[in-house]
Amino acid sequence: MRTTSSREAYRNAWIRVREDVIERDDGSTGLYGVIERPDFGLILPAERNGFWLVEQFRYPLGRRCWEFPQGTWGEGAGGSAEELARAELAEETGLRAAELSRLGHLDLAPGLSDQEFDVWLATGLTAGPTAREATEADMRHAFVPETELRQMIRDGRFTDGPSLAAYSLLLLHRDA
Repeated sequence: MRTTSSREAYRNAWIRVREDVIERDDGSTGLYGVIERPDFGLILPAERNGFWLVEQFRYPLGRRCWEFPQGTWGEGAGGSAEELARAELAEETGLRAAELSRLGHLDLAPGLSDQEFDVWLATGLTAGPTAREATEADMRHAFVPETELRQMIRDGRFTDGPSLAAYSLLLLHRDA
């Protein structure tokens, strides 16, 4: 498959959408809409047989959602994947991690986006102040025992795809 043309369809400070005309190996053509977003970090802050979660209003869904802390660098900021994980953890929860272990690297939605993310396990946690962005003003964080997290998953109260994928990586890590 090869791209024969590409055009920017939309852009704002957080997202870019492009349309690519492609030619398949058999000569047929097609159109792909691709969402471009920067890669992000997702952190599982673990202690006392549970996790620190964040909850915030997710506009596209029209409801509040529980998830693990996650995010990307703001405009003009940058650093390593580990620095991003530490920054997002502190920003959203106020927690600092003595140890950060990378559990894996995943694709968010490869059928429509180029965005990928690293998953980190944060342990040795100490509390500090949050530094949430204006868009996170409604965010709250709470400690949830793992038994309760599992029940939240069963009940459909914890539905964030990246968070569920990250939790799966943690379960595999424990089995290793």
